[in-house]
Amino acid sequence: MINVLFLCTGNSARSIMAETILNRLGEGRFQAFSAGSNPTGVVNPYAVAMLKVLGYDDVAHTRSKSWDEFTTPSAPEVDLVITLCDQAAGETCPVWPGTPQQFHWGFPDPAAEADDGAIKVAFMDVYEQIMAFVTALMDVPIDGVSGPDLRLSIGAKLESSVT
Repeated sequence: MINVLFLCTGNSARSIMAETILNRLGEGRFQAFSAGSNPTGVVNPYAVAMLKVLGYDDVAHTRSKSWDEFTTPSAPEVDLVITLCDQAAGETCPVWPGTPQQFHWGFPDPAAEADDGAIKVAFMDVYEQIMAFVTALMDVPIDGVSGPDLRLSIGAKLESSVT
């Protein structure tokens, strides 16, 4: 099982969407988590509503939380840490247990739009972008590969997807 930690500053929208998508698509192969450097404490209601409309009933179990939860000895060891917003990518991250590879997938903040209609369109656009990157991650052959070789395989795939 590959553990992936998605990070955004507020952990209220993009990282929640990525966690939810990967946990569904990667069931049995990947375990996704999300956190924020400065969590809002609330999952964005537009993210929840959109994910529910798309059939992600398990979104009710997500919560906005601090990345500090993943630095403790009892935290799951993560293999990949992926920042989803430019602000979080520019921050100094904590020291993660293990030796996770770190990547940046920059997506615009869908909640930054001014009106209800634009926000809904922005959330769907960002969802589709995240889905494309998660699909690329799912295409990485991980069976029979572990440790540093696995991280290199995933890293090569993700780097080629970003460019």
